[in-house]
Amino acid sequence: MKTGFTTRILHSDLESPIEHSAVHKPMHPAMAYGYEDARELARVFQGERTGFIYGRQGNPTAAALEQKISKMEEGIGSIAFASGMAAIAGTFAALLRKGDHIVSSRFLFSNTTSLYGTLTGLGCEVSLVDATDAAAVAAAIRPETRMVFVETIANPRTQIADLAGIGRLCAERGLLYIVDNTMTSPWLFQPRAVGAGLVIHSLTKYICGHGNALGGSVTDTGLYDWTGFPNIYEAYKKVAPAQWGLNQIRKKGLRDFGATLAAESAHRIAIGAETLALRVPRACENAARLAAFLASHPAVDQVYYPGLASHPQHQRASELFKGYGALFSFELAAGVDCFDLLNRLQLVISSTHLGDNRTLAIPVAHTIYFEMGAERRAEAGIADGLIRVSVGIEDGDDLLADFAQALAG
Repeated sequence: MKTGFTTRILHSDLESPIEHSAVHKPMHPAMAYGYEDARELARVFQGERTGFIYGRQGNPTAAALEQKISKMEEGIGSIAFASGMAAIAGTFAALLRKGDHIVSSRFLFSNTTSLYGTLTGLGCEVSLVDATDAAAVAAAIRPETRMVFVETIANPRTQIADLAGIGRLCAERGLLYIVDNTMTSPWLFQPRAVGAGLVIHSLTKYICGHGNALGGSVTDTGLYDWTGFPNIYEAYKKVAPAQWGLNQIRKKGLRDFGATLAAESAHRIAIGAETLALRVPRACENAARLAAFLASHPAVDQVYYPGLASHPQHQRASELFKGYGALFSFELAAGVDCFDLLNRLQLVISSTHLGDNRTLAIPVAHTIYFEMGAERRAEAGIADGLIRVSVGIEDGDDLLADFAQALAG
């Protein structure tokens, strides 16, 4: 039977037997897994059969979540990590070697930019380009380029990469195309539609939704031909070629770095995922109302939200996504202090998180982008008065009233 997005997620656990007739996969906190036949243990170690070996390489609860993520992204398999950054770092560490080159959007989450500094120190090179134009990506490609990495909607200025154009380019050049889908979630967008080979998520954000668990994931869409990727080790080619990438990421990125998603966190994220398609439309509706209100307010100079017709990539967002997302940022007019404004908000919480059911706001230049310095912030378009807002699912009228009273002050 063909089923819808939420139905698939709600019933994925029931596709295999569950102990005691439960409707959710239970938490399995065990670290060690025993086998009556030692030969079976060896077969699991060697990848000849599926099974669990040691908690650092995964657990049954995380495996159930991985199945849900794969269904969300219509992929052939997923790997869960302890956080979104662990998923990105584990993927890079598993697939790159000294001398390799990455082409990446320069409109990125600040911790991803920080990770690139680490990769550079280890002998990989990174070219940061304006990924809103696929031509800029094409111009940066070299013979040693192994992958292209972009986010769907950039945090915090909401630039939208030329996702389809870059996908066509990567297909022509035989490059691995990695898309971080955290900001849109699988409900608004599936990167498979633009040719992505791997899809990254910070599960902590919209998929979990409740701000009570860290997690990350990487999903293989099945579109990339791993037989053309030069960095797969022979030891990880014992499975079908379509699984080479995930096999190496699980061994070299998850096992070797120990960034395992704990069973309790996996269980919380899996429960949160069930209501993704209910929460995200509500948050997007609230964000659209707030962004429009702020765009017309005299104390606000600029609002960056793809749902506004003034946004440079508004048309692209309309063509690609089911909605415009629940995150925006805005710059205050001269003389309006961002800290004073945030302190006057009574409902909105000053917090660095995003994708929560609650609305959160943060002064960007002074917090998540402080480490990069004033010069690089200016290059990235991060003004001192920029405030990022992650909009939640509160009653929309209450959010509007809170910003109105804060701005009136």
